[in-house]
Amino acid sequence: MSFSKISASERCRNLKSPLRDISYIAKKLEQEGKKVYYFNIGDPNRFDFDTPQHMKDALKHAILYANYYEDSEGSKELIEAIAKEESRKNGVKIEEDDIIVTQGVSEAMQFLLNAIIEPNRGDEILIPGPSYPPYIQATRFAGGIPVSYKLDENNGWEIDLDDLRKKISVKTKLICIINPNNPTGSVTGRKIIKEVLNIAGEFGIPVVSDEIYDELIFDNVEYSNLASLANDVPVIVMNGFSKNYLATGWRCGYIYFYDENNYLEEIKNSVKAQARQRLSACTPIMKACAKSFKNKEHLKIVREKLKERARFAYEKLNSISGISAVKPKGAFYIFPRVELKNRWKDDNEFVLDVLKNTGIVLAPGSGFDETYGRNHFRSIILPPIDVMDEAFTKLKKFIEEEK
Repeated sequence: MSFSKISASERCRNLKSPLRDISYIAKKLEQEGKKVYYFNIGDPNRFDFDTPQHMKDALKHAILYANYYEDSEGSKELIEAIAKEESRKNGVKIEEDDIIVTQGVSEAMQFLLNAIIEPNRGDEILIPGPSYPPYIQATRFAGGIPVSYKLDENNGWEIDLDDLRKKISVKTKLICIINPNNPTGSVTGRKIIKEVLNIAGEFGIPVVSDEIYDELIFDNVEYSNLASLANDVPVIVMNGFSKNYLATGWRCGYIYFYDENNYLEEIKNSVKAQARQRLSACTPIMKACAKSFKNKEHLKIVREKLKERARFAYEKLNSISGISAVKPKGAFYIFPRVELKNRWKDDNEFVLDVLKNTGIVLAPGSGFDETYGRNHFRSIILPPIDVMDEAFTKLKKFIEEEK
């Protein structure tokens, strides 16, 4: 018996991860003895942040007594806690039947896109540009077409409403918002969100909001969660415990539908059907996350750290000739523009050159959007200031000495 070479599917061959792919090169350099600064992944627990103790204690207890499959939509205890918390934040009633627990927001996003996109029909998903890369990749993987609408760098990376409107077509199935935004650290206030909802209502398009950083806003902004402003526009919200509750490795998130007229009933049921295919999210993790909302004392400290580190990163990076950055207002990131000139052909070459010469791992901006992200890079603002100072001083020396 003999086999010819078996090819992977085209959709898998084309998958990319600008956040992770560069890490393979960094690991090789590290093995060769070079000091490496990992500024590419938004994982607070790799630095001086830690999961709240009451959640860790709850997980220890859950591991002793809860090692079975839970309901596919999520444990009753966790869904009740999410419904209560989201109803409180939004000032509207979020029903338990409208919530599905997922293994991180990434799974929620995949479930939703799979439910909405019909492959080979030309379905379009409006995604902010720049955007978190899995939104782009997951849309293509599901058989859809990601269409970027502009975030205006000259206006603090705010949503360009005119561009958003221009990008809507008869094939648009969903408008996505990431607020606070990854990769820019921008935060969109209630006025602009209301305008987005007005446009969505005008064209009859649902809106989905990724609110995974909604408790990590450290600058003054009039922020509102999406469902609080929705009125009769059907909306979908994704959130979780990775960022606000410093539990990245736990991989626990959720998606909920706020849709008083049941326009999205079939989509919601399709998301639930996918959840059943993977049986259950992790039971002990769900039990522990159900306790998370009862104590938020850690958030004040986290926000204070992020505010100070955002200020430092903004000032330090802007002091480097050829680099300019908008000051972040939330989340873990800063998204500077770099003058490539004739020295680097693109931002991918730039971050590779930086890595090889300084050991700093940055994410190339074009991976966050080929149009609105190019000539940029994303850096986290999570490391302590002394670590950022050391790394960014090396970056400054490398860029300015080679000019």
